[in-house]
Amino acid sequence: MEDNNKLGHLIRRFRQEKSLTVHQLAEEAGLSAPYVSQLEHDKASPSIATLRRIANALDVHIVEFFADDIIKDPIILPKDKWTQIILPRWDADVHQLVHSVENKKMQPFYTIVPPGGGSESEYAHAGEEFGIVVKGQLTLYLGSDVYTLHENTACYFSSLRPHSWKNLTNEPVHLIWVLTPPSW
Repeated sequence: MEDNNKLGHLIRRFRQEKSLTVHQLAEEAGLSAPYVSQLEHDKASPSIATLRRIANALDVHIVEFFADDIIKDPIILPKDKWTQIILPRWDADVHQLVHSVENKKMQPFYTIVPPGGGSESEYAHAGEEFGIVVKGQLTLYLGSDVYTLHENTACYFSSLRPHSWKNLTNEPVHLIWVLTPPSW
């Protein structure tokens, strides 16, 4: 029985996922086909430099060869798997809705802003933001512009604009927020 976490199995699996032959992978990585075959059968031990060349040829991160379980974001992420994010300048309960933002183009959050909560001051950064209020009402400040986002109201703006947000009501606000690119 083959160990699915052995280096050779992982190299072969990644190669097959890319629909490459042993010869194609060898050529792409600048190695000989017999050597790649030996690696896939755990008959040779590659150097880190060689693994880096193979990883680049397969378009994977070298760390994926060493993980006990290949960490990939699941398609379904139940609430108990959300990651809580604590930011000192924000008064909000923020949960990241993906396991990892590595190699992601966006970063989604589920946020609950308590009455009186929000960001302490304006901030700006590269990228764009999308938000939708699921429940409650949020006040969004974009420079000198002020917007009231009611339930089922969405917004989309450049993160380069100085912005802040606040819950001015007596009820918590629930919202889904998405940043692109991931910023933290």
